[in-house]
Amino acid sequence: MSTHQHLVITYDVSDDTNRRHVRQTLEQYGAWKQYSVFELEVSQTNRVELEEDLQSHIDAGDGDRVRIYRLCNGCQEEITNLGAKTSEEQSNVI
Repeated sequence: MSTHQHLVITYDVSDDTNRRHVRQTLEQYGAWKQYSVFELEVSQTNRVELEEDLQSHIDAGDGDRVRIYRLCNGCQEEITNLGAKTSEEQSNVI
């Protein structure tokens, strides 16, 4: 059993500075896929750290949201991409 989790993270953050911090935080952990969407593969420890980092950069009072989806191996095999590929897909990085 893998000790890593494959995650898809989406975010909607109203403040430009906070949004930039969220994006920079996510870039440390994984690959940008499209506007406000990242895919990551992290350990449970890194996931806890990531969630704490993200929480510090959002303001629920402003309507900010971050959603984290964990994808099982079977779900990962069923991902369909339509349209232009991201640079990560073209270079075979996550």
